[in-house]
Amino acid sequence: MATASAKRFKSVQKYYGQLVLGPPGAGKTTYCGKMSELLKKLGRNVVVINLDPANDVTSYKPDIDIRQLIALEEVMDQHNLGPNGALLYCMEFLEKNIGWLLSQINGENYTNYIFDLPGQVELYCHHKSLSNILSELGSVGNLQFCVVHLVDSHHCSDAGKFIAALMLSLSAMLKIGLPHINLLTKADLLKKHMDKLQFGIDFYTEVLDLNYLLDSLDTDAFTSKYKKLNSAFVSIIEDYSLVTFQLVNLYKTESLLNIRKLVDKSNGYVFKAEEGRHINSMLACAMGVSEPIDINELE
Repeated sequence: MATASAKRFKSVQKYYGQLVLGPPGAGKTTYCGKMSELLKKLGRNVVVINLDPANDVTSYKPDIDIRQLIALEEVMDQHNLGPNGALLYCMEFLEKNIGWLLSQINGENYTNYIFDLPGQVELYCHHKSLSNILSELGSVGNLQFCVVHLVDSHHCSDAGKFIAALMLSLSAMLKIGLPHINLLTKADLLKKHMDKLQFGIDFYTEVLDLNYLLDSLDTDAFTSKYKKLNSAFVSIIEDYSLVTFQLVNLYKTESLLNIRKLVDKSNGYVFKAEEGRHINSMLACAMGVSEPIDINELE
């Protein structure tokens, strides 16, 4: 899907992107705002892109906003569609008009782009438009992506909800096929309610032996009716052995710095030209070693 606007890109330039996914209420918009603030304090050129046509109120000011191209409520009114149908229409419209987006992604070399994506799971599980858009951005726009998938940590308090979160995360990882980081948000609230968790936090972040969850599901009045289904879900998750989580408090600089380090390694930013000129620098990046940062200066 070559476009005239694609000629604006120089093959030697590289851009780095975070694709922020997650169900509504997981904290995507807050993450985009807080992470962009942190990266700017670190001296990076950051561009935040709102790709949610329903997101008319954000805690940050988007540099690029899909609502300048198409808005969900207008599609609903004009085409007599519900919210989900209108959202799919908007994504298909963006796919057909990808030149509009490509023409605006022309920042300086090594610019960090943060994409705030819609929360509807069908966009990346059952529909191809979003995947096609991301493929075009990667191949034509020279964007190196990683996915940051947010899940509300309250799901840990219920075995059934946690299994659902695991399946959602695994589905996103397999369907999108990009470097992937899963975050459990609202870590401060989770630690305040540790007494409601059946297991320690490590059990949920490392996704340890899920057979313990099966025992809980089998004794629940509702989920016990689906023993074979529960067992099948657990088997799928353990067979792939891909899903783990990182706890994050979006209002703590140290927590965000830890996620920033993971993102940089996942999308390749740590190996950008000036950091990769010396083999020692590359090895340090691979080992997760970075320049010391004074957290107090970032607060």
